[in-house]
Amino acid sequence: MDWYDVAGLLLAAGAAGWVDAVVGGGGVLLIPVLLLTFPQFPPATALGTNKIAAIMGTSTAAVMYARRTELDRSVVLPAAGLAVPSAALGALSAASFPTDWFRPVIMVLLVSVALFVAFRPNFGVQSLESATSTRRRMGVIAVAGCGIGFYDGLFGPGVGTFLIILFTSLLAKQFLESAAMAKVVNAGSNLGALAVFAVQGNVLWTLGLGMAVGNITGALLGSRMALKKGSRFVRTVLVLVVTGMAVKMAFDQFG
Repeated sequence: MDWYDVAGLLLAAGAAGWVDAVVGGGGVLLIPVLLLTFPQFPPATALGTNKIAAIMGTSTAAVMYARRTELDRSVVLPAAGLAVPSAALGALSAASFPTDWFRPVIMVLLVSVALFVAFRPNFGVQSLESATSTRRRMGVIAVAGCGIGFYDGLFGPGVGTFLIILFTSLLAKQFLESAAMAKVVNAGSNLGALAVFAVQGNVLWTLGLGMAVGNITGALLGSRMALKKGSRFVRTVLVLVVTGMAVKMAFDQFG
């Protein structure tokens, strides 16, 4: 590798860690850079190598948030536990599902999320004293741990964003608290997917650990900024990142 390849990967990993710590979606930045830098490697190798950096950065952000934000542990811990085997199953199934099937559906979801948040200025930025039923909480655990966890192993873009919207809309959380909870669940899904990619031999460990340094740095900066600026900042970044992800996926699909 040339020095500019190394520099580009470290910068991309740092940017991905920052975005992922605030609203999720860091893989949309880092995976294309890996594919461009190493066109000779199959996509599974890029996905597996990305997971090393992702789990390090996500875990760092989760610790940062947990120190300063109250987590709903009765939801987030079982969801994270379910996300580990669910993401592993998704990663095992990835070869059977062409990504072209997913992109149109995910694009529609991302655009819907961006419009929904943009036209509801108070969504996720005000505290809502709303008790949630046990049935709803169990449903959220199942969707976050099993459904979104499986999707992370299978395909992955926008996992953190979908978790934030899920926790905010169904549990009446603020964006900042939802982002904190999302990091914990996402760490679980990253672990499950990484285990499968590692067994399959689709992980470049030295490169992944090197990128993890950049990802951790970005995660530290992103989580500190989100904690300092609050839910309105997270909301703004969420709309921008979701729009960017939708455009990127549209380009991949139709460009």
